[in-house]
Amino acid sequence: MSKKHPVVVVTGSSGAGTTTVKRAFEHIFTREKLSAAVIEGDSMHSLGRVEFKEAMKKAEVAGNHSFSHFGPEANDFEGLANMFKTYGETGAGKKRYYIHSDEEAAALNARLGTTLKPGEFTPWEDMPANTDILFYEGLHGLVVTDKVDMAKHVDLAVGVVPVVNLEWIQKIHRDAAERGYSAEAIVDTILRRMPDYVNYVTPQFSRTDINFQRVPLVDTSNPFIARDIPTPDESLVVVRFRNPKGVDFPYFLSMIPGAFMSRPNNLVVPGGKMGFAMEVILGPIIERMVEDSRKA
Repeated sequence: MSKKHPVVVVTGSSGAGTTTVKRAFEHIFTREKLSAAVIEGDSMHSLGRVEFKEAMKKAEVAGNHSFSHFGPEANDFEGLANMFKTYGETGAGKKRYYIHSDEEAAALNARLGTTLKPGEFTPWEDMPANTDILFYEGLHGLVVTDKVDMAKHVDLAVGVVPVVNLEWIQKIHRDAAERGYSAEAIVDTILRRMPDYVNYVTPQFSRTDINFQRVPLVDTSNPFIARDIPTPDESLVVVRFRNPKGVDFPYFLSMIPGAFMSRPNNLVVPGGKMGFAMEVILGPIIERMVEDSRKA
């Protein structure tokens, strides 16, 4: 951890609501006039799209049917931990991008003078100079293994996770609508990822300082036949504080309409107020962190 160059991590699976929290942080950074070095989790995959498919085929031939994007074979956990450590010590480091689409490829190729395609990485480049904070958003910001401990380099850890049935519903709908995958292929992916999900993704949420878990208020008991994704207004968000000491719960209850306490360290807010709640809760924390870093 570093008082001088703070590292903020938002970790959660794809479709979990990390976009909402990313937008909330962008509003906070703009309001506080902060410059952030932004790291996307996909940029720390160790395999491009083509290499991943080849590696998955080899794994299946070898009898490994659990090879996935969630595990250590497809990610550079040590590189990400070193990135957090280096930034915390120096306020500098290297970053790159993983290209998701033709639109991203066109924009990045125009800036970098490259001819890269979707599924490839851009070359490593220096992070912007004189930033106030490093902001990571992705799958693996708090991984701890026998070889690496990312959590010890993080100053503020935020988790964003839906209950698992809702997560599956969102994945099924997204992969079918945006990627044209069949229901069978999507279920196969969910099953293949499960060991890595249990071993590397889920444990991170016991290490977060603040966790936002979206809970639907409609029946999601069979996610594989659900026709619609529950909307934010059909959900509640459980906000869990690892250390409730010093948390001004009365202020949050007065500021967030419909909020209530379910446990001494759990605040519950309406799903439609998730982004607003994040700004109310996280804004003062970021402000204090940056004030301390400037004093340091």
